[in-house]
Amino acid sequence: MSSRNSQKYKSNTSPSPPYQPIPKNILADSSEMTNNSDDNGEVIVDRTGAGALPTTYSSQQLMQSSDSESVGNGGDGRAAGGVDNEDNRNRGTPLRLSHVSRSQWFTVIVLCFVNLINYMDRFTIAGVLEDIQRDFQIDNSYGGLLQTVFIISYMVCAPIFGYLGDRYSRRWIMAVGVVLWSATTLLGSFMKEFGWFITFRALVGIGEASYSTIAPTIISDLFVRGLRSKMLAVFYFAIPVGSGFGYIVGSETAHLAGNWRFALRVTPALGLIAAILILITKDPQRGESEGGHNLRATAYKEDLKYLMKNRSFVFSTIAFTCVAFVTGALAWWSPTFIYQGLKLQPQNEDIGLNDVSFRFGAVTTASGLLGVTVGSFLSQKFVEKHSFADPLICGIGLLVSTPLTVAAIITVPFLAHAPFILILFAQFSLHLNWPILADILLYVVVPTRRSTAEAFQILISHTFGDAGSPYLIGLISELIKRHLRSSSSNIANLVHSSNFDSLSLTLNETIQSTLTSEPIIPLALTDVPQDSTSFYSLQYALFIVCFVEVLGGIFFLITAVFITDDKHEASQAAQGFNIKNIETTECDKSPTAYYKIELCEIHELRPSV
Repeated sequence: MSSRNSQKYKSNTSPSPPYQPIPKNILADSSEMTNNSDDNGEVIVDRTGAGALPTTYSSQQLMQSSDSESVGNGGDGRAAGGVDNEDNRNRGTPLRLSHVSRSQWFTVIVLCFVNLINYMDRFTIAGVLEDIQRDFQIDNSYGGLLQTVFIISYMVCAPIFGYLGDRYSRRWIMAVGVVLWSATTLLGSFMKEFGWFITFRALVGIGEASYSTIAPTIISDLFVRGLRSKMLAVFYFAIPVGSGFGYIVGSETAHLAGNWRFALRVTPALGLIAAILILITKDPQRGESEGGHNLRATAYKEDLKYLMKNRSFVFSTIAFTCVAFVTGALAWWSPTFIYQGLKLQPQNEDIGLNDVSFRFGAVTTASGLLGVTVGSFLSQKFVEKHSFADPLICGIGLLVSTPLTVAAIITVPFLAHAPFILILFAQFSLHLNWPILADILLYVVVPTRRSTAEAFQILISHTFGDAGSPYLIGLISELIKRHLRSSSSNIANLVHSSNFDSLSLTLNETIQSTLTSEPIIPLALTDVPQDSTSFYSLQYALFIVCFVEVLGGIFFLITAVFITDDKHEASQAAQGFNIKNIETTECDKSPTAYYKIELCEIHELRPSV
């Protein structure tokens, strides 16, 4: 182990010879040691606790490698082997709602408020998308591009803010980001040219990336066990509720003001208030709730290597990518799709997009409240006895949502209320994921790497998920639309050019007269009204999301295979030091053997060769 990549660990007792033999019983207990840090950044062994070293072994030196396994995983605390109740109370970490301090409640409320307006801002445009398309005279592909450029800038900047969030003041990073997204949203509402409008929309993603990568890690540093799950559930209420409010506030503000641009001027005002509140919240030490008061950040390269080896993180991220693809496409196109479908029904010709957006927003909010609540409840109920329950709940939720989504897409042009009911239950099953997904990441990743993990999960899931899905669905619908119109035009020309007079030789006079005066051609094969063509092309394109939902469910089930081992390692590592390599200068049986103990996340005793 090179000195350049190592950090020495020494005891807090008086100096003694460089190395002393360590009995096997001490080695067996060494995983219980807790760590503190001196002023020089060296981690000192704390002799107070179950794993304390007796004074005769006070000269033991622990050496930490800077490789990807040098820092133990941050534990869940909910699994067996987590930090006990007394330790948590001593550190001021609450285990029940009644123990949560005012400062902690204030921090959670502010973070939830910011997350709410975050998602309001994202989906305000979706609520007035048809008005925007009409104003800028753009088709579905450019309409989807509005969301895609936002997500691209969002995901590109997420790793940058993840790196900063693991190393610098999280309050200031979030506050600056909120101000940036509020300012760019407001400025974008005044743009008259589509090029400038979409540019400012891309800048909004930079500001939102600063918040989304960091906020969940603050909650994880304040709480452990079931209480962390409850607080994350409250935090992730903002995704469906904020999205629903975005549709409602956007459509209603545009309706009242008579201009869709005013819909984009609501969240900036709330964002400035949020930035001020963020600056007076508590920014806990990284890993505070799990006893890692002095965990040190490692090299960025080592962080990435660590995440690549974390199986639960990898497979849950792939599954989350499928969730992002589905939610991104449905959230962006559903109001427009339902609006076009309802207008095809008799007596619905006068229905407005604002009405549909309001109803869809209400359904999204209701399904989100129910889904996040039930998902959090199921997780807390089953995960204590079945450690693989979390990804299993997510996978089943996606697989149940798939047929409901298919049914909703099919029934829109025929039924007025059934599609909204089907969407309610489909989104309910989909929203089971949100509080559980965040919890999975937080209890399988070490605290000093959580912001980086959040950032790369955002990068990957949005790159292959909702960054492209709105644009992809819009582009495919445009291609299908052109094909339908081209095919119907060719068939109509073929039928009209036929010599129907020749049929008079074999048909009676009445039929001949009917055919020659007005050929009978199916409506679907001729000049289909533009609204009908737009609807059916978008309908066919949206069936893609159902296939992706099934893939997401499968990857969650794969995650369930590995989650038990990964979570166990994380919870064990949260207790203290874990021993991997024992290096000796002589035979292990010799009383003069010297030992070096390396910190890592793998719990095995292995003599070095």
